[in-house]
Amino acid sequence: VLKEAVRVLDDPCIFEGNPDLKAQISWEILPFLVLTNAAPKCVELQMASCVAETTLLSQHPLTHGWAKGKHSCCFTVHLNEPTTLFKFLSLLWGYNSNLGDQLDCRVSAILQTQALYVGKALLCNQPIKTLNVLASGSSPVVPSLLVCLCSGVCEVRRAAIAVLHSLSGVVSSPYYLLVENLLKSSEEIIADPSYLSQALSKMYEEALLLKDKKKKLASIEQLLQCVQLPCCPSYTCKTLLRALQDVHGEPILAILLPAVERLLEQCAPDSCTFLPDEAHLLQLLLSKFSEASAPLLVKDPRCLEVFIRALGTSAKPYPSMPGFQIIALEQITKPFFTALGDEKIQQKILSVLFDLSNFFYFYLFYLFIYFLLIPEITITHLMPVDKQKVTATVQQTRRMPEENVVSWPRVTLILELLQHKKKLRRAQCLVPALFNLLSRCLDPAAAEQENLEYTKQLILSCLLNVCQKLSPDGGPISKDVLEEDTFNVELVVQCVRMSDMPQTHHHALLLLGALAGIFPEKVLHNIMPIFTFMGSNIMRLDDTYSFQVINKTVQAVIPALIKANEGGSAQSEGHMETVVSHIVHVFVDALPHVPEHRRLPILSQLMNTLGPSRFLWVLMLLLFKQHVTQTSVSASGAEKEAVVERDQDFWTSVCCEFEVKEQLTSIIRILQYLMTLPQDKEEETVSDVIFNMEANSGKDLRHFKFLSVSFMAQLLASDRFVGKVADCEDLTESTLQTLHLLEEVLRYIHAVARCVEDNADKPTAKFWRALLSKSYDILDKVNALLPMDSFIMVMRGLMGNQLASVRRKAMELLNNKLQQRTQWITVLLDLIGVLLNIVGRSHGQVTAQEEEELAINRQTALYSLKLLCRNFGSGHQEPFVPVLKKAVELVADKDEEKNVMGSALLCVAEVTSTLKALAIPQLHSLMPAVLDTLKERKDLLNNEIYLLSAVTALQRVSETLPHFISPYLEDTISQVSITKRLTSCPQLSVRLSSLSTTLATKVPPRVLIPTITKCHCTMVNNRLGPLMIILKEHITHMEKDQLNNHQSELTSFFLSALDFRAQHCQGDLNKIGEIEGYVIDCLLVMVMKLSEITFRPLFFKLFDWSKMDGASKNRLLTFYRLADNIANKLKGLFVLFAGQLVKPISELLRQLNISHTDDDDDDDDDNVTKSSLLLQYVLDCLHKIFLYDTQRFLSKERADALLGPLVDQLENMLGGDEIYKTHITKHLVPCIAQFAVALGDDSQWKVLNYQILLKTRHSSPKVRFSALVMLLELASKLRENYMVLLPETIPFLAELMEDECEEVEQQVQKVIHEMETILGEPLQSYF
Repeated sequence: VLKEAVRVLDDPCIFEGNPDLKAQISWEILPFLVLTNAAPKCVELQMASCVAETTLLSQHPLTHGWAKGKHSCCFTVHLNEPTTLFKFLSLLWGYNSNLGDQLDCRVSAILQTQALYVGKALLCNQPIKTLNVLASGSSPVVPSLLVCLCSGVCEVRRAAIAVLHSLSGVVSSPYYLLVENLLKSSEEIIADPSYLSQALSKMYEEALLLKDKKKKLASIEQLLQCVQLPCCPSYTCKTLLRALQDVHGEPILAILLPAVERLLEQCAPDSCTFLPDEAHLLQLLLSKFSEASAPLLVKDPRCLEVFIRALGTSAKPYPSMPGFQIIALEQITKPFFTALGDEKIQQKILSVLFDLSNFFYFYLFYLFIYFLLIPEITITHLMPVDKQKVTATVQQTRRMPEENVVSWPRVTLILELLQHKKKLRRAQCLVPALFNLLSRCLDPAAAEQENLEYTKQLILSCLLNVCQKLSPDGGPISKDVLEEDTFNVELVVQCVRMSDMPQTHHHALLLLGALAGIFPEKVLHNIMPIFTFMGSNIMRLDDTYSFQVINKTVQAVIPALIKANEGGSAQSEGHMETVVSHIVHVFVDALPHVPEHRRLPILSQLMNTLGPSRFLWVLMLLLFKQHVTQTSVSASGAEKEAVVERDQDFWTSVCCEFEVKEQLTSIIRILQYLMTLPQDKEEETVSDVIFNMEANSGKDLRHFKFLSVSFMAQLLASDRFVGKVADCEDLTESTLQTLHLLEEVLRYIHAVARCVEDNADKPTAKFWRALLSKSYDILDKVNALLPMDSFIMVMRGLMGNQLASVRRKAMELLNNKLQQRTQWITVLLDLIGVLLNIVGRSHGQVTAQEEEELAINRQTALYSLKLLCRNFGSGHQEPFVPVLKKAVELVADKDEEKNVMGSALLCVAEVTSTLKALAIPQLHSLMPAVLDTLKERKDLLNNEIYLLSAVTALQRVSETLPHFISPYLEDTISQVSITKRLTSCPQLSVRLSSLSTTLATKVPPRVLIPTITKCHCTMVNNRLGPLMIILKEHITHMEKDQLNNHQSELTSFFLSALDFRAQHCQGDLNKIGEIEGYVIDCLLVMVMKLSEITFRPLFFKLFDWSKMDGASKNRLLTFYRLADNIANKLKGLFVLFAGQLVKPISELLRQLNISHTDDDDDDDDDNVTKSSLLLQYVLDCLHKIFLYDTQRFLSKERADALLGPLVDQLENMLGGDEIYKTHITKHLVPCIAQFAVALGDDSQWKVLNYQILLKTRHSSPKVRFSALVMLLELASKLRENYMVLLPETIPFLAELMEDECEEVEQQVQKVIHEMETILGEPLQSYF
């Protein structure tokens, strides 16, 4: 039956196309090849032969050839004993993990699985006695199966579990409990190859907790015993230990210790031969030195010796693996070191580590961080080496330092690690040892032997770490914690002074800063050497670290200095201020050498630490002195101003780093200090720290004073300072300080004024006057800072002063305040009465100089009133009515000084524009007075400012009250016209134009037009231009309805105005033309606003006016000039009205042609000029009519009427040759050419062309020449249309080619050439 089943399974049809099914069948029938009976006729052998002959197995690579009997007897011949057979199978099971492959035989996962299933089949048929042997502690079966459970192949693990199931019943086996536990987790192990490690660890931990733990522990220990046996393959041991990687403890390490020793013996430098698995095995063994097994090192000296040997083993058999020494070092962790418990053992291990430090610093770094928590250990290694206490070999003894000699490399290592420690236990214990080392570093003998700068830095850093640990807040430390004598500050200062290394300086200064807070008294005794050194060295460095060192030193040392002297006697305070001044002096002296971008932060930090309210003034005065005695001396003349400006900008930046109240306090202190200085270098001063009179000259003293006062004035006016004042929240305190400052400024001004009087006749008089002026600048700036109520109180007092200069200064201050547009309205209005008193103050007999000074004060008061009105008048009109009344009185007083009157006029202008209707009662006094002042021509021309003030007043009054000035309008317009003609001042011209605009736009037409008509009748000829400008602008702004209402009135006015030429016919034609031009321009503005219906009657009225009976040629001249301008403005629209002009123009052209008439007036030059102008305007008017004609204006009748007279003008020699030439080229030729274009008819072109050609036969060469010019222009306008005219033109041109006049002959050639260009074809064929 079995054979038949095998044949069925071997049928290719079953597994064809399904390789997975084929493989499954092969694996299922494979166990039938295993023989347990060697009898030739046994059933097993027959079945095995049948299976081996199948196609499936005969083609399989593992069973190929078995059917021929080559391997059929393998198991029976060579592996006939079960123990031998299973040793062979164990080899196949575990050989897959061998990295070395010494047998040169690769066992695949398939073969491994086959071997496992074979083993399972064999174990199922073994008797119990054999199973006991195979499961015993000396058998490799169970360890090899555990190796298979670590395989990464799931099927291998499944097969291994199956084999273990066969051994689960062997109770006598030491592995029984282990196997039972693993079989319970068989599914997890099959699913996860790493689960075996978890299962073993869990089993070990449970065994430790059980009372009867020996049995479970025995299984683990038996497994470990197997590992440490030399006969166990290293790859098996490696895999088992990897599975036991989470199993730790003293018993574990004790069992494995022989294996560690055995493998370490192979690490001799000259014979280090390790298989790869042996190297991995040793790594795993060393990992068993853990926290759990650490106590064994204390209990078992052999274990400690093995571990120390491992630490010293530098062998690294394979580059891809870390060295054994590194593995051993990695085991020494904080928990491991703590678990040792015995300080001697710890010291011993630490000594070994220190010896290894040169090679493995980075590995030891984090390790030592923990060890150094124990100060006793640290101190032991920091202290000098005692030769007698060291026991070592002869070779080691030679390397030891002499007695009481510091081992600097070891010290350096410990210090490097100490400086990173944040947690130090009993850190104060390290201080004596560290200072002992620092003292040895500073010993010249030690410095000669080695470069100890780095060591010094480490010591200082460690001391700083200790200070920060003992006093986190930087405050004093209790004597119970640390004695003050323990810290040797002198040694730290010595480090600063003796070292050349900036890093050493930094560390020392940081330490001194920390010590200043802990032991201030000790640091204060050495404070000046510290800051002197900083000024000469560290402040010159441009790096952030140095900057931080300076800041920290300043922050630490100076507060301690100030705190130590606070609350003491006045002598103590004075000493402290002297010391601080010296410190600030050090910083100021070093400032030129400090990088520019570091200067402000350094001084700012210094002052913030010192307290700017107490010492900012000292810093500023020292900066001033440095500039006076050093900076300005080194600068050349051209550079001095730039240097002063640069330094003052920097000083301003320094001051503005602090609050307003601190800056004001500093200015007060500076003023107080300046008042203690003598006038000149004549006596000794007490304040020799800041400005020593013995070391500086009198010139330096004066420069120092002037620079100080100049800077204070600049600071108070700087944008940053004013911005800080604006942002100030505590206004009350700021006000009190400002008043205090004002008091000091006034006191200082009084002192300087006294010095001005004392030195009036001395060479220094100019200096004192300049200093007084600068002091007044300070007063000005301080007043600007005052709140308004305080300011008004001060101003009221100053303006009541008996001295005119003081009153004027007060008003100037008020004006400056008013220009800032302050909001304190009601308080400021109280000053109006005081100012009016100054304006109207009358005095008795005074000198000329006093009179002049009083006049200046009155002007200043009027200006103040003007500013008050500008700022507050719109909301408070009533208080300014008296101001206007007073100002009008001044204007009406003809004896008043002109400058005062000018100021009064400006005040009137401002107040009137503000009061508006309230100013009406004063108009009857004001307007006549102002107009009378304008009539004083002589005074006006001599004082343009006065004239400008008067015009400004008129303009503002006219703008504000245009409906109330009609009684004065005629005089106003007359004075504007007269003044505009006389002035040459640009500002006055602008103001007059503004006044004209105001009159033209503000005064209604019903008032202005009659007034202008009156002015026109009474005004002198040359003043009509400004009048027409006013009317022109007025008409421009008139509404259509207004214009319609006043058109008749305006028409009458213009008819009268246009008659100017006729009425002044004997005058200068140029001036007459200029004035007539103003009238025409004004009339054109009105024409452009009229409709066709309203314009037509106006135009014909003008036309009738020009030709009415008795009208002279002057009216024709005016009319055709006007018509020409209207045609230019209306363009095509004018053609609608031009029909009536054709016959008059035709007649006029004939009349003006002197070749056809014999006019008796031709000999009159004036008449000839007028006739020439008239002809010019007529031709220009016709040209524009023809140019803008789009309505076929030239009918045949009109063309016939104009053609002859126009062409005949070629013969008109009116005015002489030059005028003739101008008429022809600029007026007649363009007109006739455009006439031809407007004709648009070739029949009429022929007539026109022929008439022109006839003129080429004229007796005058000039006429012939002009006819040629006309022909050329005609051709250029008609272009290709001229071709029809060419045949009749050629004969005339041919005649002219032989003309007797050379110019005509040349012109013919030019005409022919140009015609060829225009017409595009040669004309030679026509000749």
